[in-house]
Amino acid sequence: MPNNNTPPKLLDQVRDRIRVKHYSIRTETQYVQWIKRFILFHGKRHPLEMGATEVEAFLSHLAVEGRVSASTQNQALSALLFLYKEVLLIDLPWLDNVVRAKQPQRLPCVLTRTEVRSILTLMNGSYGLMANLLYGTGMRLMECVRLRVKDVDFERGEILIRDGKGAKDRVTMLPESLKDSLLAHLHLRRTLFDNDTKLGKASVYLPDALERKYPNAATDWAWQYIFPSGSFSVDPRSGVERRHHIDEKLLQRAMKKAVQASGIAKLATPHTLRHSFATHLLDSGYDIRTVQELLGHSDISTTMIYTHVLKEEMGSGLVICACQNKQRQESRHDPFRSFSCRNR
Repeated sequence: MPNNNTPPKLLDQVRDRIRVKHYSIRTETQYVQWIKRFILFHGKRHPLEMGATEVEAFLSHLAVEGRVSASTQNQALSALLFLYKEVLLIDLPWLDNVVRAKQPQRLPCVLTRTEVRSILTLMNGSYGLMANLLYGTGMRLMECVRLRVKDVDFERGEILIRDGKGAKDRVTMLPESLKDSLLAHLHLRRTLFDNDTKLGKASVYLPDALERKYPNAATDWAWQYIFPSGSFSVDPRSGVERRHHIDEKLLQRAMKKAVQASGIAKLATPHTLRHSFATHLLDSGYDIRTVQELLGHSDISTTMIYTHVLKEEMGSGLVICACQNKQRQESRHDPFRSFSCRNR
């Protein structure tokens, strides 16, 4: 007969604490993975038996043997700090003295307007619409993937981005040129929703305790994902089978194929469209504070990196069109309008 007084396993304690802190399921997966690797690296010793020496040895192994990037090494450190401080409730002095890897300051990859047009014209269907939204709004990849029907305001020409990076909400523009395509997509999406309703599988994931607070919200049209998965799947936390949002890897693959087909020799990804959005807005005369708000940056210094990108382009002979002032006005609400003049 099982003993109900048996304390939960360490990794289960980690999962429970992460959920109490309302971290994302992606963070949960990565933290559990790093903690497991840390324990296995030291011969399955319990973390209570280890300290700064073992942590630094593990991080050094990742850097020297694993040749991981600075960001990956810092993610592993964050997972271990979470383990000791939040799960084991040990606040030892050495925890704050472990040095984080210094991340190199590199300029982001940015596409020209001509390159953006070349890539976007090679993408169609849902992937094409999502790529256009990334460039036209400056959203992050997962922010686009997680969009819900209620988040789009066609009348005001705005998209409300809920629970973005840092658990922050913000508003960004909805380009006029994308409204018809998005409406047509939502018409098809509604048909899929109606079919799922007939099957009794129209439920979607709701954040926090909203599912208990509003029992019918999970099957409401307003809460449906705009870009749904093509099949049903089991929620890893609740065990409920339902239709989740589309897998972001599918858009990444579609973008990669379009970049290769266009012949552009840049390592462009969906996130490159966000970088291009910011750079092109600054080039069109947008105030940097406005761009900061549209991107959801907490620190203006993060947005300033795009001014350095513009300086690099100017240094390499970027030609500014004679009708720049007119373009600045036209591109205020629709970055796509700047294609015609700047690509002459």
